[in-house]
Order: sequence, then structure tokens, then C-alpha cells
Amino acid sequence: MNPGESDGNRKMSDLSRKDQPSPTEPTRLHTDAPGVGTRPRVGIMGGTFDPIHNGHLVAASEVAWVYDLDEVIFVPTGRPVFKLDKAVTNAEDRYLMTVIATASNPKFTVSRVDIDRPGITYTVDTLRDIQRLRPDSDLFFITGADAVAEIMRWKDADTMWDLAHFVAVTRPGYSPSLPALNLPDQKVDMLEIPALAISSTDIRRRSAKGMPVWYLVPDGVVQYINKHGLYSRGGESDTD
Repeated sequence: MNPGESDGNRKMSDLSRKDQPSPTEPTRLHTDAPGVGTRPRVGIMGGTFDPIHNGHLVAASEVAWVYDLDEVIFVPTGRPVFKLDKAVTNAEDRYLMTVIATASNPKFTVSRVDIDRPGITYTVDTLRDIQRLRPDSDLFFITGADAVAEIMRWKDADTMWDLAHFVAVTRPGYSPSLPALNLPDQKVDMLEIPALAISSTDIRRRSAKGMPVWYLVPDGVVQYINKHGLYSRGGESDTD
């Protein structure tokens, strides 16, 4: 089975729909999503990736399957605006871990647009940069459901909806009410991803205490963390 393909037996919960397919029905949930047609469909997964973990990879793979994406671009942040007061691992280390983690999936690529752009990282700038690189593509921005609650505080939030369709991935048992957030209609979908129970914060804490992180992150990332001594101190930081 190739990465990103379904075996027809998994169950994916789109919290915005009532008519759930059965676990054995290998039908994509959003064949009627905006932009269906001949234009390439590109996902953008931004994040600190400190470190990238299997939850990120499963989320990207599931969204790619559900939305029939041709590519998912992982974009490690440079200086994340909501983490300016927190310790964040060097951008090059985070970028290289992301490259290692995504190398085996032909649909996954990694972009340096955020870490090479001077100044603070804002999502709207990420979207504009990717749009310039993929002018003929429909963009789907993958973000955490917890971030959706803050989305209207983001820089130029009102302009982001014209740049991409937003997919908010959530862990089981956490389902914020989209209508209560007063977001534009049909601009944000919610998708439950079981593996999102994995946390970058938890991984850093385990590493700092000398506990194993095998199978929480890809093998190559475990080796990179150990080789470079990442998270051996300061693992109690609450950034994610």
C-alpha cells in the first residue's frame, strides 16, 4: 500500500457532516469541496514541528486522502508569532527533522518559505508565498482545531479565506463549535484524527527525562534528536 492510500477499513470522522460513511466505505468525504476539477489541489501544513511527530504525518495523510490532494507542503515556521516568549528549537534543526520525517511519502514536500523570510511568521504571508509558487493550484490550509478558536486574531484574517480552504484537524473528544466562532460559511471544515493525541510538548519532556520517543516520531527523527542532543534541557517548555 502506498503512503496516503486507504485500505478501505479506516473510519474518518468529518465533524461537520451528519451522513458518515461506514468504516468499510472507501469514499472520500469531500468530493464536493471547493475547487474540484482539473486544477492541482495542494495542502499546506504549517507548524513549529518541534519536533514533527507521527500525529502530524497521519493528519496530513488523512487530509490528503479526504480532499484528494496532489501534494502536501510542510512549512516549518520561522519565528511563530504566538511563541515569541517561548524557547523554540533552531529553525534549521526543525526543517531538517521535517525533511527526514516526510521523505518516504511522495506526496509530501517541505518548504523553507517561512524560515527564510525575515521577521515574525504570519499564516497570511505563508499562504501568499505558496500561492505565488503554485498560482494555478487550489490551496487547503491544514491547522489544529485549537488554533481555529484564535483564527480571527491572526494577521489579515479577513483576507485568508480567499487564499485557501481551511481544514481544522482535531483529536478525538475535542470538537469546538464552528458556528460559535463566527467564521465565514463553508470556509472551514473539521476532521477528527485519532493520532493527534501525540504531542510535541510531551515528546520534548520525554526526551529531556531520557524516556523513549520511538514510534511517537519517525525513526529518522529519533536518531536526529539523539545525534544532536535536542531537548536534553528545557524539555518542560509548553510550546507545541
